[in-house]
Amino acid sequence: MTDIENNWSIRKLALLLYPFTAAAVAINLFLLGLIGISLGLPAILPVAAIWFSIPLGVPAAWWAARWVRGLMDEADGKSHPD
Repeated sequence: MTDIENNWSIRKLALLLYPFTAAAVAINLFLLGLIGISLGLPAILPVAAIWFSIPLGVPAAWWAARWVRGLMDEADGKSHPD
């Protein structure tokens, strides 16, 4: 195994995945706001969904990074520590 393969920590994966997870959180928040309209709640504006997704994207990126690191470890035949 090369040094590059050992170099993918959960922190580095989370930094790499953050833009994608934050975008997914923003989309999900906006769609949740659309569902809320049918329940009589006010709509969530797209800009507000983006602003809320900035801090909420951090735990989503960490969970995604843990999942990807586990898949990488499983592919290498190693057990993933929880």
